[in-house]
Amino acid sequence: MGTILVVDDDRAIRHLMTQAFADSDHTIVAVEDAESALQAIQDHRPDVVHLDIELPEMSGFEAFSKIRALDPKLPVIYITGGGTSDTAIQAMKQGAFDYLLKPLDLRTVCELTERAIQMRRLMSVPVSMDDAVVPVDQGDQIVGRSPQMQEVFKAIGRVAPQRVTVLIRGESGTGKELIARAIYQHSDRADGPFLAVNCAAIPEQLLESELFGHEKGAFTGADRQRIGKFEQCNGGTLFLDEIGDMPATLQSKILRLLQQREFQRVGGNETIQTDVRIIAATNRDLEQMVAGGEFREDLLYRLNGYTIELPPLRERGDDLILLIQHFLARIGAEVGRTVEGIAPDALQALKSYSWPGNIRELEAVIRRTLLQSAGPIVAAHDLPEFIRSPDSRASAVRDNSVFQATDEDEQSSLPTDLRHFVHSRLDAGTSDLYAETLEVMERYLLTEVLSRTEGNQSEAARILGITRGSLRNKIRSLGIKIATTVDAD
Repeated sequence: MGTILVVDDDRAIRHLMTQAFADSDHTIVAVEDAESALQAIQDHRPDVVHLDIELPEMSGFEAFSKIRALDPKLPVIYITGGGTSDTAIQAMKQGAFDYLLKPLDLRTVCELTERAIQMRRLMSVPVSMDDAVVPVDQGDQIVGRSPQMQEVFKAIGRVAPQRVTVLIRGESGTGKELIARAIYQHSDRADGPFLAVNCAAIPEQLLESELFGHEKGAFTGADRQRIGKFEQCNGGTLFLDEIGDMPATLQSKILRLLQQREFQRVGGNETIQTDVRIIAATNRDLEQMVAGGEFREDLLYRLNGYTIELPPLRERGDDLILLIQHFLARIGAEVGRTVEGIAPDALQALKSYSWPGNIRELEAVIRRTLLQSAGPIVAAHDLPEFIRSPDSRASAVRDNSVFQATDEDEQSSLPTDLRHFVHSRLDAGTSDLYAETLEVMERYLLTEVLSRTEGNQSEAARILGITRGSLRNKIRSLGIKIATTVDAD
């Protein structure tokens, strides 16, 4: 049995938590403010604390520091009803055991509490936590309350204070650079520079110079010395987006820099020391690229010091509504529009679309809608046709419904379906059409082969000419749903 301290100014929450553990062997102590909590810790020696962030007189963050001073190894689980991404990140950065949003899921509360009590019992050496709060630039907040994004916020809080290299994985448009910036802003390098390089957007012959710089006369047109991003970013953070598209010739140079913290400019002999934290991102299957000889395995190990998986927008539930509200307010202010709300039919159309371009596409659609419409309410007819019309909706492609033809006549319509998809993405203002189209085709191909093999992944992998492990990774990354799966050897 253990002692659980609940600190919340909401009487209903205190009652709910007390009832949740009524049938357990645990002792529940419930108080309404931070001062009472600090006294309860001295009187009752609890094994875990459930701490509301928004307390009267003293915030949960302030109370946390005082709790740590009294008992450095006491697990604290933050709970809040109005947390932002920065709140969640700061909570985990302080050293909280976990972070929960109201309304509380009691099963999750009970499971976390048992884990915290177990950890408390296993800990024999006090852990010293740093109570200093690093000032950060608030920047753009990451919008989201879904369980998937809460895990992302926690991951940012855990890894930001570390020096480890971070690899962010996720589909195009999921906000990988925003996550990288959040890590930077919450790190001890926040006062240093943050630079971003898109490895897929710069021609191969220019990318080396962009990253490492060059000496005068290094190549035709190099009429002066140039300082590269690694040199500019000394003491800061460099974000390498689309690292999977980095040419093989540069991968070895990146590996050397990660190992030795030094490099040479193109055409130069001087060895330059640098202190740069690298955050990389990709929407590609790097393990498959390693298996195919396209990406260095040792570089992947170096980059993969800590991995953050970003969920696609279609898997984030009601985060879509929060993002719609966020973009309506932000873009409305930018273009001089006052938007009071969105009509139910417009909201339903937006929710029915599956957003293959993720957050980037949503932002483009909201911007286009506000520029091409008038009035305080966004109606369905204000939305682009591919959003409001089921017949042209690209989500059908994403959800495989376009590609579920069963006879030869229906199969022949594939080029038409692709035209719909390409036109819809062009209308949405995409900047990643090549990758998006390949992804759609790959999803269709895998779905069709798995259908033919009745879900037998081993047979499907043989037909496709790839390994079973690669097929499994693709099924997972593409979100393919299979009614029956056979994994025969």
